[in-house]
Amino acid sequence: MFKKSLLPVLFASIFLVQGCSSDKAEEANSMIAANEHVLTALDNKQYIVKKQAGDFILDNAKGKVVIFDIFATWCPPCRAAASHLASLQEKYKDDLIVIGVSIEDDITNAKLLEFRNEYGANYALVNSAQNRLLADKIVKELGLGERYPIPIMALYIDGRYINHYIGAIQEEFIESDIKKALGK
Repeated sequence: MFKKSLLPVLFASIFLVQGCSSDKAEEANSMIAANEHVLTALDNKQYIVKKQAGDFILDNAKGKVVIFDIFATWCPPCRAAASHLASLQEKYKDDLIVIGVSIEDDITNAKLLEFRNEYGANYALVNSAQNRLLADKIVKELGLGERYPIPIMALYIDGRYINHYIGAIQEEFIESDIKKALGK
């Protein structure tokens, strides 16, 4: 009788202890995952962006300026910005990484490719479930509110914030910030 009543208590305590520790591990993993975004470009290249405090650090981009272009394919100023960003990407190819982060839910790669071809967006266009999450975090860090205008171009070097632009902007202004950040 004693063995029969002790056995369920023993199993229950093992599951309880194990459940608590795995919950804590799961919570820690989700916190880490919440601060790391894996973005997949049209060419299937993956970009890993980590948020640390107010910084947005792109893996393997040490010493390079990173521009996160938060856009939508239907947005006229976003369309106009594409050729400027492509021009800068070509001009500063060794020192600059432009990542187009579409905020459109369920957009297809074909639609992004059509945007690239029509508007000359010859830089990394990413299409991932993480797009909107990253865009929202960047915008929140910039203090632009929940309903933000697009395009937003946020510039960073080694994860540190440089500047950002909202709406249509002349290429020369962006280039000036790139040069300053690179010390040129």
